[in-house]
Amino acid sequence: MFAYRQGRIPVILVTRLNGPEFALNPDLVERAEGTPDTVVTLVDGTKYVIAESVDEFIGLVRQFRAGILAEAQRLTEYPAEPVPVRESARERGANVVPLHPRER
Repeated sequence: MFAYRQGRIPVILVTRLNGPEFALNPDLVERAEGTPDTVVTLVDGTKYVIAESVDEFIGLVRQFRAGILAEAQRLTEYPAEPVPVRESARERGANVVPLHPRER
C-alpha cells in the first residue's frame, strides 16, 4: 500500500479489516487508535477499522505528505509552461450583444 493520487484527489490506500482495499483522503483523518485493531476516525465522525497498524498508517500518511512537499518543490524549481491566453470574442471581431441587467 502506498500514497498516490487518483485523478486529482489525493488519497492513500488502506485495507479494511475484512479484506477489501479502499482509498482514504488523509487530510480528513482526525485520529488513529490501536485498540487493538486500528480504528481511523475522520473529522466527520466516520470510523474505519483497518488491517494496517497505527505505525504503518502513520507511515502511509507521512509518505503522502512527503510526496506533496516533493511535488511542490518540483513545481517551484521547474514551473509549467505558461498557458497561452485566448483572445476575447471582442478582439476576434465577434458580435457581442450586451445583456440587460436583471431587476431585483
